[in-house]
Amino acid sequence: MRLALIREVFHGVDGLARLAERLAEAAGAGAELAVLPEFPMDPWFPVRRERREADAEPPGGARAQAQAAAARRAGVALVGGALVVDPASGRRHNETWVFDRAGRRVGTYRKAHLPEEPGFWEASQYDPGDDPPERIEIDGLAIGIQTCSDNQRPMGTHALAAMGARLIVAPRATESATWDRWRLVFRANARTAAVWIATVTRPPEGGTIPTGGPSALFSPEGDVVLETEACLAIVEVADDAIDAARRGYPGSLAVRPDLYRRMWERAK
Repeated sequence: MRLALIREVFHGVDGLARLAERLAEAAGAGAELAVLPEFPMDPWFPVRRERREADAEPPGGARAQAQAAAARRAGVALVGGALVVDPASGRRHNETWVFDRAGRRVGTYRKAHLPEEPGFWEASQYDPGDDPPERIEIDGLAIGIQTCSDNQRPMGTHALAAMGARLIVAPRATESATWDRWRLVFRANARTAAVWIATVTRPPEGGTIPTGGPSALFSPEGDVVLETEACLAIVEVADDAIDAARRGYPGSLAVRPDLYRRMWERAK
């Protein structure tokens, strides 16, 4: 599959128009799946601690509709998301969505691991997701979502690989200064789970907002295939690389869910 890694955010009065233009450019380059950063249609609001109602939308709200329509118009599958509030419970979640090229939502994932530190007051802004990730099918490719800090806990990536996911998509909002640590984690996760990992971060936004760093693609052997700060990067992932990685070491090691379950029960 050919992917478009889009290191750009689309808030403001011209946000929808810019998103449509960027997806059209990605489709013109042959992309079948476009990946946006964390909260692609919002300013980085976790830079502050206080919650505002305007930052969140109800299920199926304006941001979801806009991203679905943009995917449909461009004819390209899309990984996006927004902050969603449950009208009944009032709980807020950082949701990542997967839309197919017809604009139908085919997958939803709620970020489970939330930082709480200057510039990233995420635990103050919303609640952690409690549902495990699911394998999602896009044009015959099985993918999984792990949003930003979820990648710093490798269990989700390994579980998704065991479910048959071939590509882990990781939208981020991270700092340029921390990229060396992120690269190390992504390489290890890709290598030990024998999966492709594609990650896109928010660009620098100025002022007190600390976001930045590159988009990147990691192979099932743990190699850095691409690392770029371009607004749009086109990359390809191939099944044969996964098959080769899973025949070799450590990909060939047994996966033992029952044993891991007992380990976590003991840790709990």
